[in-house]
Amino acid sequence: MSDLRELYQEIILDHNRSPRNFHEMPVPPARSIDGHNPLCGDHYTIYLLVEDGVVKDVSFTGSGCAISKASASVMTTLLKGRTRDEAEALFQRFHDLVTGGGEPDPDQIAALGKLAAFAGVREFPMRVKCASLAWHTMHTALASGDAEKVSTE
Repeated sequence: MSDLRELYQEIILDHNRSPRNFHEMPVPPARSIDGHNPLCGDHYTIYLLVEDGVVKDVSFTGSGCAISKASASVMTTLLKGRTRDEAEALFQRFHDLVTGGGEPDPDQIAALGKLAAFAGVREFPMRVKCASLAWHTMHTALASGDAEKVSTE
């Protein structure tokens, strides 16, 4: 199990050091929405380009802790090319992973791929908001499409 934890830690560190899709997109055609965690100061802008119900592109800018940046980076790599429904389902699976009670099912975690790196966040309630900030921001952008601000409070 410690080898698995080390792998997960390395995924988080890698995505923090070299975040994927870390850039602005022109608004419009992309949607832009700000997310902020006032307790720790994490702040990200998520850019989302949806065409014909499919996430064509997604990126982010901003700053925050290693967990929040890595989570945003992994999220962007997983959402491209997914339908709106698939993106929403992925949001729900991630949310359940980091907020769920009890011991997570190893088979379900393995099926999440790189998202499984965030399974340990549930053990640290103060870090759940860090890990989920970009996801909640993306979720709001998908749902409304209007530029607004998302806060973890």
